[in-house]
Amino acid sequence: MPGRLLELHVEHFRSLRDVTVPLGPLTVLVGPNGAGKSNVLEVFEFLADIIRTDLQPALDSRGGFDEVAFWGGSRPPTSMRIQLKATWTSNSTLKAPDEYNLVIRRRSLPSNRDGRGTRYTLSREERFAFKRKQGRGRRISISGEEARVVDERAGQTKDSGSFGIRRLSSGLSTLPRLGPADGGDEVTRVADRLSSFRVFDVDVAAARQPTRLRGADFATLSPHAENLAGFLIHLSGREEIWDDLVADARTVLPQLESIEFEEVGGSTDQLTVVLREHGLRRLTPLAYASYGTVRLLGLLALLYDPNPPAFTCIEEIDHGLHPQALELVVQRLREAAERTQFIVATHSPALVNRLRPEEFVVCDRDDEGASIIPALTVDEVKAIVEESGEQPLGELWFSGVLGGDLTGGEL
Repeated sequence: MPGRLLELHVEHFRSLRDVTVPLGPLTVLVGPNGAGKSNVLEVFEFLADIIRTDLQPALDSRGGFDEVAFWGGSRPPTSMRIQLKATWTSNSTLKAPDEYNLVIRRRSLPSNRDGRGTRYTLSREERFAFKRKQGRGRRISISGEEARVVDERAGQTKDSGSFGIRRLSSGLSTLPRLGPADGGDEVTRVADRLSSFRVFDVDVAAARQPTRLRGADFATLSPHAENLAGFLIHLSGREEIWDDLVADARTVLPQLESIEFEEVGGSTDQLTVVLREHGLRRLTPLAYASYGTVRLLGLLALLYDPNPPAFTCIEEIDHGLHPQALELVVQRLREAAERTQFIVATHSPALVNRLRPEEFVVCDRDDEGASIIPALTVDEVKAIVEESGEQPLGELWFSGVLGGDLTGGEL
C-alpha cells in the first residue's frame, strides 16, 4: 500500500477537546456510548467535505462553527485544530512524515446597533509540510488571503514566493490546482487520499436489490453496499478473488454451496444474486436471504476489493454476524490492510478477543464531556494483559479492566 495515515490530533472538535490518536493499518475503536468514536470518524468526513466543497460550505452543512466546536466546558472555544501525519507523498518516511495542520479561529464582533444578536468572524490557518528530496523539505503556509511556499534545506529556508487565495478557502480544495513546481503534486496526493475516505455500513434493504447492467458502476462498492449485486458480478470475473470469497462465505454459512446470478423477470438487463444451498430444491434470491447473510456478503465484498480507497471505516462491524465468523473477519481485515487502512468500531468482546494490543484503542470520556482517546497506551494495554496471565483483550475489556463499558448497547 502506498503510504499510511500515522496520527490524528484534534482540538475542540465536538467531544474531542484534545486527543491524539495513533493509527495503524488496522485500528479498532472500543468504548461506551458518547466516548467520541463517531466524532473521530466525523473529522475525516469533515476534511473530505472541505475538499469537495471548501471550508465554509463544510462548516455550514454542519450548522456552523458553534455546532462543530467542542460543546463541553463553561464557555465555547475560540478555535479548533486538526493535524495529520502520514506517509502519503513520494519522499515521506516514518521519521520524516507529511504533515497537515488546519486551525479555524472564531472572533466575536460587537453586537448589532440594536444590541441584539451575536456576530463573529472566522479565519483559518493551514500548513502543509512535505519532504521533497534528501535533506530538503517544502512548507506551504496559508493565512488570510495569502499562501506562501518555503523550501527548507540544511537548516536554511528559501522563500519561493506567494500567491493569493480566498479568505476562507482551504488549501485542500484549492492547492491541488497548482503546478508541480509549486507543491501541487504533494497537496493533490494528500487531498486524494482524504477525499476517498468512506464510512462503510451495509444498508441491508438496499443491498438486497437487483442491479441493472446498463449505466451501473460495478468497479466501486458503494458506502452502503447499494450496488452489492453489481460489485459481486464484477468480482466474479476475477477467479482468484471470487473463489476465495465464496470459500469464506461457505465457512460462515455451512449450508451454502455457491453464489450465482440470474435474470430478474426475464430481463437481460437486470440481474440479482441468488444462493444455492444444501437441501433446498430452489435457489434463494438475496432479497429473501437473512439479515446476517446480506451483511456478511457486503463485508466480504469490501474486504476483497482489489482497488480500495486509502482508508475505510466500518461501523459496528460485528452487527448481524455470528460470533464464530469474527475470527475469519479479523484475519481478512489484516490481509486487506496490506492494500488499504481500516478504522473499525465494535462492541463485540468476541471480536476484541482476536485483536493485538497495537490494534486496540480504548475510548473514554471525562466528567466535562471530553473524549479521552486513547484511554490507555499500547504499553499499558500490554502490561495489563501480562499481569492478567495473558487473558484475551475482549474478556479484560468486558470486565472493565481495560476501561470497557458495554452497558450502553450499540455504538
